[in-house]
Amino acid sequence: MSKPAEERGRAPILITMGEPAGIGPEVAAKAWHALDGHAGARSLKLVGDRDAFRAACALADDAFWPDDGRIACRKTGNANADAVIGAIDAAVRATRAGDAAAIVTAPINKAMLMKGGFAFAGHTEYLAQLTGAPRAVMMLAGGGLRVVPLTIHIPITEVPRAISRSAILETAEIVLAALARDFSLARPRLAVAGLNPHAGEAGHLGEEEIETIVPAVETLRARGHIVEGPLPADTMFHADARDRYDAALCMYHDQALIPLKTLAFWEGVNVTLGLPIVRTSPDHGTALDIAGRGRADARSMIAAIAMAAAMADARGL
Repeated sequence: MSKPAEERGRAPILITMGEPAGIGPEVAAKAWHALDGHAGARSLKLVGDRDAFRAACALADDAFWPDDGRIACRKTGNANADAVIGAIDAAVRATRAGDAAAIVTAPINKAMLMKGGFAFAGHTEYLAQLTGAPRAVMMLAGGGLRVVPLTIHIPITEVPRAISRSAILETAEIVLAALARDFSLARPRLAVAGLNPHAGEAGHLGEEEIETIVPAVETLRARGHIVEGPLPADTMFHADARDRYDAALCMYHDQALIPLKTLAFWEGVNVTLGLPIVRTSPDHGTALDIAGRGRADARSMIAAIAMAAAMADARGL
């Protein structure tokens, strides 16, 4: 439920620490400092272990969820798993209770968490389970481009089998609804990429476009959506082409992320669509090799905070 106008913009944005042995606490602390602890009228609160944040920038007194336990930074291990997951859980509880407007998550070490019994592929799947969302969708944004990979972390040989009309329809509907609700686009426009070179070249280079993608696009249009495609992936990301759509639905991971990271490597944002809460994240990993050296670049975290604040404003939180 939307807050009264006089209360909007007051709920804080929570930043979880991520993997304490990585650069998560450092980029969170750097972003907090760069923004002077605020995103517009909203305060920024750090969620996680006091010692992890103290090691990053001595900001322990600003921790939203202090933890009396000690975590050894710059050394991975299963002992970290409970604190990493606990920070996410606490942030979700606070946000669902209306005590916070949005969550910005620092990167987690999925392999380390899985060794500790974590049963999810990453943040997106875990947040869907925590919030009861039937389907969560990953969108990457930056450099004037928004991309959504239909399939994510699977081998390229498995992509054709994972593409279906229902998957395209469900994902596209979530993306279009989010563009309207979270990005204030009254008539969002979606571009859908083909799978094969030249979008299949009328079936000469593959049948997936004819058998699967075209029928899904036609169904979306019949539902009243503005959808274009399937488009050849090699010509849909130049500047003039990007002006014709608000988001691009791509068929596989690299088809979406290569153009996004080419345009906005340091400022890309990962956004989870389809959740009852607002969640963004910097578009990078834990960078264990540079953790603790003060070399981490916080621009992606700063962009993620700004986008979370804008989305919360659009929802009237």
